[in-house]
Amino acid sequence: MGGNAWAQTGPYQRDLAAAFRQARVETLALDDHGFEGRSIEELWQDPAWHEYIFTGGTATVLDFPHMIDATDADDGPFMRPLTDDEVRAWSPAGQPTYEEWDAALDSGRLDFPGRAQGNCTVLYRDGEPAQIGYWGVTAD
Repeated sequence: MGGNAWAQTGPYQRDLAAAFRQARVETLALDDHGFEGRSIEELWQDPAWHEYIFTGGTATVLDFPHMIDATDADDGPFMRPLTDDEVRAWSPAGQPTYEEWDAALDSGRLDFPGRAQGNCTVLYRDGEPAQIGYWGVTAD
């Protein structure tokens, strides 16, 4: 099997790791994938969750236990924000809108990461941070 590419957005917070944690809580509340009554932290302690993620995954931010630094080269399964240079490679102004991000993903100007990896970046509306764009590839 090959991993499945996915993209979603979540609420903006200045602290990207806090925004990621919030996005995971909100995503889990929408669909617990049969693991009812557990927090995301509890799920990542459960071998059954590991099996679920690594053999199919959710194709959401739930597929990652935590966020690493933008300059960290770990393979995953982690969420990694883009560096400023990585953003400017497809958004020269450095303040991508949702539409610009979506078009860059669709056109291939912005790559999906490898299997079991995710990326994120701040998305802007009217020059102000508005949301976080997340995208990745499942581990399966």
